Amino acid sequence: MHSAAPPDGEGLVLALDVGGTDIKAALQDSAGTFHGLRRLPTPRDRKRPGDAIVQETARLLGEYQALAAGAPIRSIGLVVPGLVDETAGVGILSANLGWRDYPFVAEVRSATRLPVAFGHDVGLAGEAEMRLGAGQGLHDAVVMIIGTGIAGALFSDGRRVRGGGFAGEIGHAPVPGGLPCSCGAVGCLETVASAGAIGRRWASHTGAGSAGAREVLAAAASGDAAARQIWDEAVEALGTVISQVTAVLGSEAVILGGGLSQAGPALLDPLAGIVDSRLSFHRRPRLLVSALGQDAGLAGAGMAARDILAAA
Repeated sequence: MHSAAPPDGEGLVLALDVGGTDIKAALQDSAGTFHGLRRLPTPRDRKRPGDAIVQETARLLGEYQALAAGAPIRSIGLVVPGLVDETAGVGILSANLGWRDYPFVAEVRSATRLPVAFGHDVGLAGEAEMRLGAGQGLHDAVVMIIGTGIAGALFSDGRRVRGGGFAGEIGHAPVPGGLPCSCGAVGCLETVASAGAIGRRWASHTGAGSAGAREVLAAAASGDAAARQIWDEAVEALGTVISQVTAVLGSEAVILGGGLSQAGPALLDPLAGIVDSRLSFHRRPRLLVSALGQDAGLAGAGMAARDILAAA
């Protein structure tokens, strides 16, 4: 961990962003600054997956209380993947981590005796991006995180569209050329356009054990025809879904986050051309890159933790 957090008259909040591979954790002060930012493996328990997260949250709270140097930790912000009922405080389903209908807010509150803000990782990352990052000043936008999978946060008239926890599953929108998906459907966007899918398709072609999207893009730029086809099909699929979402929501902008967003003009330029070609009278969304980057989910967790204190 880093050095002790400075005293904060308004108190500190503990922000936790639970992912399929690791947990990001940090204290956040009232100015929004993170202290003791760290990344550690996500605990797994096949029989009690939700309980494992609660136990880790309580353990981390103890460690961060020592880091806080006497300043009170006043609330916890916890964001998780999968389907989430934020109103009920329940993790509906995480296919990757294994819980189903798990009452996170009640269990974390019981284990820590602190107020708990709970939400969907990409949903709250999107809220942070809209309030603090590239979405400032926008009312109608989509925050689209492209990493191992693809998920989104949809904003209409300044409010996030929640759909009972089911809104924003952009990665499972069907696209032409989509492949069988681990969700059980065939044709999902993330089977061809996620960074994970791009790497897997290239590794399958080359026979390599593993590959990343960055390697595919480099091979495409050097003239490899197969890499170029894999990349172009990914961008085409992304453009298809972005144009569909824009036609429905009238979005001013699509804010791209996750590892693939760092591809720069190699992604943004052809993507803009595809979106433009698919729309006629519609509003043309600006394609922006996340300003909060890899810490957007953690920022959302901290923001939500402080919001519940303000509402108390």
